[in-house]
Amino acid sequence: MAPKNDDNVSTSAEQSIYRVPDISIKDLLEAIPAHCFKRSALKSSLYIAWDLLVIFCLHRAIVYLNSYIDPAYITLPSSRLYTAVHICLWSVYAFWAGLFGTGLWVIGHECGHKAFSESKAINDSVGWILHSALGVPYYSWRISHAQHHALNAHMTKDQIFVPKTRSQVGLPPLDISREDAFGSRVTAEVKREMYEALGDSPIGAILSPATYLLVGWWAYITTNASGQPHYPKGTNHFNPSSPMFRPHHYNEIMISTAGILLWITCIGLAIQHYGFLSVFRTYLVPYLWVNHWLVLIVFLQHTDPLLPHYRGREFTFARGVLATLDRNLLGDFGSVISWIGCHATHGISETHVVHHVCSKIPHYNAWEASAAVKKKLSEAGVRIPIQGAPGGWSELFRVYKECKFVEDEGDIVFYKNAYGLAQMRPEMPSRDISDSGVEVDSKLRRCCCDNTNARAF
Repeated sequence: MAPKNDDNVSTSAEQSIYRVPDISIKDLLEAIPAHCFKRSALKSSLYIAWDLLVIFCLHRAIVYLNSYIDPAYITLPSSRLYTAVHICLWSVYAFWAGLFGTGLWVIGHECGHKAFSESKAINDSVGWILHSALGVPYYSWRISHAQHHALNAHMTKDQIFVPKTRSQVGLPPLDISREDAFGSRVTAEVKREMYEALGDSPIGAILSPATYLLVGWWAYITTNASGQPHYPKGTNHFNPSSPMFRPHHYNEIMISTAGILLWITCIGLAIQHYGFLSVFRTYLVPYLWVNHWLVLIVFLQHTDPLLPHYRGREFTFARGVLATLDRNLLGDFGSVISWIGCHATHGISETHVVHHVCSKIPHYNAWEASAAVKKKLSEAGVRIPIQGAPGGWSELFRVYKECKFVEDEGDIVFYKNAYGLAQMRPEMPSRDISDSGVEVDSKLRRCCCDNTNARAF
């Protein structure tokens, strides 16, 4: 009797249904109390002052504590332990300073959305200073980020965290006799082939996300890593000829680049004056933490097996807005640490959905606006995932493993894992969609698409 061939035995995934929303952006905006749209330069500035004060106090506290890590004050069994304690204390400072430094980054980001103040001049001046001080090309990133907001979750027009397709990760074309297009079923043969091509080794599963957190930000702005794959080689945020820019953006790109050159110069002068070690532990390590939090937060907001991505006519502005997640930053470390993480980063992770509904809402009003939008969605019968698992390293690790690719074809696609299985499948609404990013009336469009640089798209 011939041995049984298990290659044709199928593995099935227990999938959830994603009922594609048909609510209009107008309905969502009208649910938000009018006072939530009010912006105050004074109130916003107080948050800058608070973040800087916290970082300054952290630094002074660590310097003070370090002064007592000395044989004159305490006796340790080994001289190396003094160095170890110094490193531990500065590591604590770097972690928390980086977290509150991310809060400064968030406020600079709000300047780019015109959420800091009613004045464009104040928004751009404060935003350029804050973002330049954190190594961000303010205008360049503001332009591409506005396009991201206008076209979030669009497979061919979004600007960041665009999923790789089956062909882009080197897999053979879909064979429906061996696997389902929606990722509900694969044969053992396909499952094995996919894991050999996409599966991570234990070390790789840790190193890949870690590297992503460390250099992901600079990889994006200098090489378009994780950006729109249809853009040509050489696309970056410093080249005025990059496809996300238009000729009239030239001066803004140059001003952004000047800010980065000034930033690098200031770091060099600080090293010359204070010494590398002092600048390294006071600024450079916290700066790396800022980049780390930026990548972790934004990646988890837009990447999850629960979230759809759209092509062609199935994309609307409202659908793109709702294809993102709120997450409690550091929520898996308990309520106290979660509160500190939320407070330090001004709720950027916890109120992200409403930020996409209207990015002009300042962070201090986003909580009330977020509650109003969620209430409206519930009343309208929109049952889609908008609250994700707590945002942290374990969640990043899980999402990184579960989100490997999407199919080359299909107007609504979900991530598949290294076995070719997906957690979600779409279900279309029973009535026609009436809303799109273009059809929103001009008053609402100014709120939803806050930057005229998105007009070309």
